[in-house]
Amino acid sequence: MLEIKRLHLARLTVVEGSEWPVHGFVVTHPGGAVLVDTGVGGPPDVLNDWRAVNRTVADALADYDMTPGDIDLVINTHLHFDHCGQNSVFKHAACWVQRAELARSKREEPELYDWFDFMNARFELLDGDTEVVPGLSVIATPGHTSGHQSVLVSTGNGTTEVLIGDAAYTSEQYAGRPDDELPPGQAADKASWFESLARVRAMAPAQVHFCHDTAIIHG
Repeated sequence: MLEIKRLHLARLTVVEGSEWPVHGFVVTHPGGAVLVDTGVGGPPDVLNDWRAVNRTVADALADYDMTPGDIDLVINTHLHFDHCGQNSVFKHAACWVQRAELARSKREEPELYDWFDFMNARFELLDGDTEVVPGLSVIATPGHTSGHQSVLVSTGNGTTEVLIGDAAYTSEQYAGRPDDELPPGQAADKASWFESLARVRAMAPAQVHFCHDTAIIHG
């Protein structure tokens, strides 16, 4: 049986007086453990103005009596600084990411790309929906970025839970009307974002977990 454990990795100041949490997730399965997103990190120029109250991913894992060595592979929902910033902690593990996302990051954010593409970094490049381990899959959910992906976890009794990444920032946004005004930065491609969110909703997941919201949507 697969189990989801949420990690609190950081808080970011989005606008004055407004803070967002940053969550990663450990998915344990009979063969080991998968980490979905590694938290905040990057060169100073990337981190300016975010006023990050950061936490190491190692400390977050310790909350569950785990260490980075317990993680067999990493999934990055996408390659923004608050989702891949501590990838280098997991030099032993391949990072599963959409091929389109790695190309986008190299093209659009070369400074950050150089940060997480550390020496001997190993990427498992994906082209669309893929099963990672039995019961755990990624699905392409472009819109926030061109190569964004979300994670589906079968947690038993035929139920599926979704780690949505930034395909929706918050539970309120996920539950809202599809024509609601989007917050800044939510969608590089608005049409694709609408389609991806509609795809996740149509799956009627038992639970939806968010990277920037402590609430959980229960289906």
